[in-house]
Amino acid sequence: MANQQLDIFGETLLTVPKTEGIKYAGSKLKILPYIIEVLSGLEDVKKVLDGFTGTTRVAQALAQLDYDVTASDISVWSKVFANCYLKSNKPNSFYQKIIDHLNGLNGYDGWYTEHYGAELFEDKKRPFQAKNTRKLDTIRDEIEKLNLEWVDKCVILSSLIYALDSVDSTIGHYAAYLSKWSPRSNNDLFLRLPKRFKSQGIHNVIQGDIFETINSDEYDLAYFDPPYGSNNEKMPPSRVRYASYYHIWTTIIKNDKPSVFGKVNRREDSRDMVAGSVFEEFRKDENGSFLAMQALRKLVMETQARYILLSYSSGGRATKQELNDIINESGTLIDAVEINYKKNVMADMRWTNEWGSSDAKHHEYLFLMKKEWE
Repeated sequence: MANQQLDIFGETLLTVPKTEGIKYAGSKLKILPYIIEVLSGLEDVKKVLDGFTGTTRVAQALAQLDYDVTASDISVWSKVFANCYLKSNKPNSFYQKIIDHLNGLNGYDGWYTEHYGAELFEDKKRPFQAKNTRKLDTIRDEIEKLNLEWVDKCVILSSLIYALDSVDSTIGHYAAYLSKWSPRSNNDLFLRLPKRFKSQGIHNVIQGDIFETINSDEYDLAYFDPPYGSNNEKMPPSRVRYASYYHIWTTIIKNDKPSVFGKVNRREDSRDMVAGSVFEEFRKDENGSFLAMQALRKLVMETQARYILLSYSSGGRATKQELNDIINESGTLIDAVEINYKKNVMADMRWTNEWGSSDAKHHEYLFLMKKEWE
């Protein structure tokens, strides 16, 4: 399904579509070319599940290559991005008119400014300068007044999140803020139209538990990149999870102006004991196996797909033997790829290889298995 061209030597060139996304700890941007290369060797794949779609970069790319894509994630902001790119179909002029209207509004002090904005001279750690949260306050209230259809609203909300992401004062998430204003935070909030695309595929967007998703339909291929958790044994049980990393995006989408807590004003429902995913679980079972790995085993076993493509980072909790066992219990490994970010190269990997080297933090792995379930 990947678009293919031949170079002057007759070798295949793969087209990697352009995608958009916020600054995100789980971004797939760097491994997109390798995912597409792996999929290009499978001739019988049309219907694909992107099971932890996040900012939807993989879903965007595959949709542009005319796969039928289902984007699934538990986060409401991920659902908004997926609807923007996979489901919206009105012309750019329709959305641009709305964006122009919103950009022309005057800001005012509201809930967002109270909790997430600060003046340039104030000694506060906040993610945005007050001039931009004032615009956020008025723009977000105005979006509600427009009574847009849900998919159209997703395009405008995506535009708003991208605009905020470009003027924040963070290292990329919202569990901590910089002590000094970042240079980009001095810029003025300005909405731009997301770079949507035309696609021939039939797409679906699901927000919910991944186990419900995999039990409700069948796919040719399922791509999974769950948050395996850090292999840092010093990581405390109360470590920050994805729900709290990106709590602001959840609030902006819901616009529910919730009760907040802590120095960074996190949503109450982003507390670790409330919003934690089993795939972020740091504890072990009675046999010494991480609970997150047990969840991965269940995920692979229950997925109804001919192929499963797993991403894995060398900084994760899993061991080589655990992943090997999980794959072989449910199918057959047919391809394994090691990506060295430091050298920006990809190489075949044998199971006899060691997981990493002295620079293992730069390695990503892709495992393609053929599932035995039919």
